Amino acid sequence: MLLKGKISVLDFVKTIRYDLVAITAFSVFVGYLDTQRFLASMVIPLALVAIVGTAISLLLAFRTGQAYDRWWEARTVWGAIVNDSRTFLRQLREFLPDGEDREIRQFIERQIIWNFALSESLRRLPFSSRVRQYIDLEGVKDANVPNALLLKHGLQLKKLNAEGKLTEFRQVQLDTTLTKLCDSMGRCERIKNTVFPVSYSTLIHFLIYLFAFLLPFGLDDNFPLIEAILTAGIPIIFIVIERTAILMQDPFENGPMDTPMTNISQNIEFVLRQQLGDDVEKPAPTDPNFYYML
Repeated sequence: MLLKGKISVLDFVKTIRYDLVAITAFSVFVGYLDTQRFLASMVIPLALVAIVGTAISLLLAFRTGQAYDRWWEARTVWGAIVNDSRTFLRQLREFLPDGEDREIRQFIERQIIWNFALSESLRRLPFSSRVRQYIDLEGVKDANVPNALLLKHGLQLKKLNAEGKLTEFRQVQLDTTLTKLCDSMGRCERIKNTVFPVSYSTLIHFLIYLFAFLLPFGLDDNFPLIEAILTAGIPIIFIVIERTAILMQDPFENGPMDTPMTNISQNIEFVLRQQLGDDVEKPAPTDPNFYYML
């Protein structure tokens, strides 16, 4: 997630450098054709160019809106995970009889690992040593580790109910919280696995290049410098807007515009351990040399 006042323009330019080179080279080539004798008399009404520009603007507005909706939904889901993790601990402390601190700690340790395992699996990164050590110790063999950890939550609740330490009503209440966590996990997986239609980007790129092709023939050739700036500058603006939407539409890609799942998981762990009475330190803030946190 980008931090306020810490945006690296240079890194963004590096991200879109190939698009910038391509559209600039194409614009220069078209501008050169416009100066040739056999095309010098060709004039395309600016109204036609404006129609293409308007179509691009509408498509980009829709694309940016849809990308932001995906990004914001991801952040909303992780906000719900924060709340449900706290609720889970509160319910355990209220519902279980006194003297069951060991059982509660088992639940909370598993919940903490679940948060980290979910964030790492969404980014399709190898599990950290801490998560790997825990799942090896617990004998988790499922391909979907976060789902397996939620299942272990449920089985432990069933065991407590069978031992008479948890009434059926309270078990249902705790299971409802687990269902919410499972629902949040499913929503994250849906966002991750739903690819934005490639044909949409293809259409936008085609129209941008069409706009760059038509624009020089609608401008006055008496001001070649201004014509060159407009011919390259306006398509570049379109490209930058579209690229920004592409970066936002995948909030689990381990990049600067990601949902800060690692940071959120660390804060969840801090809060849960603090509520258990452990002497823990709040996670250190992001290194000021970086302009984003993960």
